[in-house]
Amino acid sequence: MIGLHEGKGSPLKKKPVERIYSLRLNVVACTPRIWRRLLVRESMWLSRLHDTIQVAFDWFDYQTHAFNLDDLRFGNPLKRDELSIEDDRDVMLADLDLEHRERFTYGYHFGEGWQIDVKVEKPGAVEKGVQYPLCLAGERAGPPEDCGGVEAFHDMLACIKEPHTDLGREWIEWLGPDYDPAACDLEKINKALKKLGK
Repeated sequence: MIGLHEGKGSPLKKKPVERIYSLRLNVVACTPRIWRRLLVRESMWLSRLHDTIQVAFDWFDYQTHAFNLDDLRFGNPLKRDELSIEDDRDVMLADLDLEHRERFTYGYHFGEGWQIDVKVEKPGAVEKGVQYPLCLAGERAGPPEDCGGVEAFHDMLACIKEPHTDLGREWIEWLGPDYDPAACDLEKINKALKKLGK
């Protein structure tokens, strides 16, 4: 006996359309605010998002990092006492259920305690011809690598406003002549991001 549906073959399952996410990153406790808006593919590895954040804030990946999602930690793998950080090279953004998550945090340089609040803004469709990750917007330069944490960073900003003082001169010499705390060079960021790839 032949059934009604026999012989038609199985319908092909369509591959789900890949999404991109808009993420707004704010450096916690910095005044004035330092932020970036990134577009990233959901197929991006979490370790690649770490690389992207490093580029976006002009950091050099010298220090440890971790993404914090509720009670999950991903970053430089570590197991010590009650602290466990899973390897972020094994996790894609698609694994994090970002559609149902409003935010998560990224910590960098545990000694200095930099924290970035990552707000998940909205998913969208991948656009043809656009290379991701992409930095759409931002304000102010990232805190310089190894400047000493939020408090020291604010002290540094105050000192460089007084270039005639000893401390002002020291900071300006350490930072180099091109450092501008008010500048966010999107073109430079996106050029560097293109070198990262997916």
